[in-house]
Amino acid sequence: MAEVTYDNATCIYPGAERPAVDALQLAINDGEFVVMVGPSGCGKTTALRMLAGLEEIDDGAIRIGGKDMTGVPSRDRDIAMVFQNYALYPSKTVGENMGFALKMQGVGKEERARRVREAAKLLDLEPMLDRKPRNLSGGQRQRVAMGRAIVREPKVFCMDEPLSNLDAQLRVQTRTQIAELQRRLRVTTVYVTHDQVEAMTMGERVAVMRAGQLQQFASPTELYDRPANVFVAGFIGSPAMNRFDATAERDGIRLAGVLLRLTDAQLAAAQGSGKLVAGIRPEHLSIGDGQLTVRVGLVEDLGSDSYVYGQLADDPASSVIVRSGRQHPRPGEVVKVAADTDHLHLFDAASGLRIGD
Repeated sequence: MAEVTYDNATCIYPGAERPAVDALQLAINDGEFVVMVGPSGCGKTTALRMLAGLEEIDDGAIRIGGKDMTGVPSRDRDIAMVFQNYALYPSKTVGENMGFALKMQGVGKEERARRVREAAKLLDLEPMLDRKPRNLSGGQRQRVAMGRAIVREPKVFCMDEPLSNLDAQLRVQTRTQIAELQRRLRVTTVYVTHDQVEAMTMGERVAVMRAGQLQQFASPTELYDRPANVFVAGFIGSPAMNRFDATAERDGIRLAGVLLRLTDAQLAAAQGSGKLVAGIRPEHLSIGDGQLTVRVGLVEDLGSDSYVYGQLADDPASSVIVRSGRQHPRPGEVVKVAADTDHLHLFDAASGLRIGD
């Protein structure tokens, strides 16, 4: 096991207008499970491939266990990759697939068999060791790919969207298994996904990427409670945080013609900021007596909860999402909505950066 450090690591593809990964600065602890998340094209997979030695580093460095990996071939980095496609040999059994890399490394037959048995036990694959991949479900094939990585006993696991080919129910089940397995093995793991729910439920810390740049690196709780900028605020959370254009005034902020009073700390932070973006999550809005007037457009009834989607009555271009329990209005209704300003997030409109606590 080893810590992983991205030290201003940069990757520039020939002919590209901007770096695919731009001066990435990231320190991953020994045995930590870190998830890189972001929209398509944000650089997360490139950053993982740089760590694995599959992409060149044009500037900066990546270190594993304190050793600079610049110029070190992928095979010599002691890293195990798990890909989106399982990449199993169809003519080999589960056991042969899991032990093949060890065989290529010259590991003896008895040692290979021992490692394969131990990994199969961890992954509940013991009854399937003699089967061929075509006789396995998608989830079982993914576990075989995991087993192939585990038997190598690497310093670092690199996982590139390994659950993308699974259906929704199996994704939930398998991500739980991967997280539990990593906690047992305590191997440093870098996991890439575009799914922010997957990132929040699996990672000890999460690195949010955008356009090749790191936006925030923090625990899931901190990302949710204290997003560093408007992008993170909108990307983390399902449904997304509501964001409104606002201006600072002496007693609070004004949005959609309504003055929302703030705490003393919020007021101190907002003063002198001019134009703001005010963010508030759906669970911190409530239908009933309130200052905001919302026209309901759509209701998502999830059984135990519902989400009301609409627009501010004075701003048809706006978008509002309110969490509303089992009792909810109908589409077309106009309702009053109250905002819990203790949970208001304020961002500078020009820079997008968070202001205040």
